Amino acid sequence: MLGIFIQLLVSWLLLWLFEKQGLEVFGFYPTRKRLTGFALFFIITAICCSSDFIMRMIFARQQWQLNPKLTAGLIFSGLWWNIKSVLFEEFIFRGALMYILIKKLGATKAIIISSICFGIYHWFSHEVIGNPVQMAITFVVTGTMGLLYAYAYAKTFSLYFPIAIHLGWNLTSSVIFSTGIIGDQLLVPVKPVPEVTVGYFVYFCIVFVPMLSALLINFFMLKRMPQQGADNKKTVSL
Repeated sequence: MLGIFIQLLVSWLLLWLFEKQGLEVFGFYPTRKRLTGFALFFIITAICCSSDFIMRMIFARQQWQLNPKLTAGLIFSGLWWNIKSVLFEEFIFRGALMYILIKKLGATKAIIISSICFGIYHWFSHEVIGNPVQMAITFVVTGTMGLLYAYAYAKTFSLYFPIAIHLGWNLTSSVIFSTGIIGDQLLVPVKPVPEVTVGYFVYFCIVFVPMLSALLINFFMLKRMPQQGADNKKTVSL
């Protein structure tokens, strides 16, 4: 929690030095539109992420069961870990620095720079430095998701929307289906996990369709929204 407080303090300092603005540029004020948007984008992203595991059940015969060691404390710690992780990343990559980049370079360049930095950051957080194949995969996957998060902020000038998408994906995969680094959470795979051979098309659907659906659905929903911002001049050309 101290780290997030320091992030906000540094963000305020950068915004004041470069733009004479405060943390209001994060769009924190909870309006009805922002809260409704948060819920909608969170649910849609969670459903897209869940499709991965649903297809595994259908095509790969995998099954999940309630974690026999489940406790309220375990779920709370998983939720809190994800919330802190998402806030930490959003404050860095879609916070003060991105706002300053939008004002100095325009939204499109700011989105690209933010997503590239987001992808590179995950080389370190995923500990894949030195493995070229894993580095390339990590950069493409996280950098592409970073494009969506950055676009969400640039279009709405509110962190509610990128946080909703980010949390929707992370909480579903790591807390509900226990695939993250925090270990077993709500549901765990029934063991032994069956070894099933599937065709290339089915494999493609299981691996790529969940992320592609989250990207495309959220992107087109954001694209239909009116451009937001203090001056409504920094429009997004994507």
